[in-house]
Amino acid sequence: MKRRVALAAVFGPVAAALLAGCTARAPAPVVDRTPPPKAAPAAKQAAVKPASRPEFYTVRAGDTLYSIALDHGVDYRELAAWNGIGDPAAIRTGQRLRLVPPGASATAAPFKSAPGVVARPVGEGAARPAPPAAASDAVKTQPQGVRVPYSDEVYAQLANLKPPPPPAAKPEAPPAPAPGEGESVQFSWPASGRIVNNFSDGANLKGIGIAGRMGQPVYAAAPGRVIFSGTGIRGFGKLIVIKHNDTFLSVYGHNNELTVKEGQNVTRGQQIAEMGNTDADQVKLHFEIRRYGKPVDPLKLLPPPG
Repeated sequence: MKRRVALAAVFGPVAAALLAGCTARAPAPVVDRTPPPKAAPAAKQAAVKPASRPEFYTVRAGDTLYSIALDHGVDYRELAAWNGIGDPAAIRTGQRLRLVPPGASATAAPFKSAPGVVARPVGEGAARPAPPAAASDAVKTQPQGVRVPYSDEVYAQLANLKPPPPPAAKPEAPPAPAPGEGESVQFSWPASGRIVNNFSDGANLKGIGIAGRMGQPVYAAAPGRVIFSGTGIRGFGKLIVIKHNDTFLSVYGHNNELTVKEGQNVTRGQQIAEMGNTDADQVKLHFEIRRYGKPVDPLKLLPPPG
């Protein structure tokens, strides 16, 4: 019996020291103070944005709601709705019109990161957290040992301590598509005939003229929705405007008869009008392709004439 007491007296302090040593070497939570990566420069981000229409337009003398909508590649009914206009004729010189839906150009509020988490030691009477590391120590993540009083509960926590799983890798965003002249629209010839007017930036009507005979069929050059059918725009006569997507419109002027209505969806090659000479000195089709409301040379987007 005395021998057992002696052994306990000898090995008891040793066991306590070993437990304290294991406890002292247990890793404590670590705060990673590595500075976040810097955002890409705004100039590089802006470089990948496609060209688009302005947000507002100021009405000039001679403008109509129809001509403003055509010049900026939008439906005149949408333009009226965005600006609270009930009568398309009720616009005035100097009036400022919105060319995009309300809220379409609003910027998101800046993102605020959550406050940092500070590691605190376990147990009562523990020391306060150390002040933030200096800039030269920002990348150091070596753990600091913390000594705590021994108990069965603390030992159980240390024995079951597991390192946290690594953060999941964020998926890479797909690259933005580059803007181009043929954005998903394939155009075909709207009518057969001899070209009597070529595209010119200096012309009043910026498109091509295709000569033909009275009543000759005029076809949709690509699928889309008819956003104008009538005579509201000076110089075009009886006019059809088709919206193909958010980028492209096609324009068909000087028609004798119009065979489609506003709001109607059409397919490529569908007849939409009969050729005529309204507001023209001869029977011909005035044909335009507009990108964001601005005329471009149709011959660069049409297939070679057959």
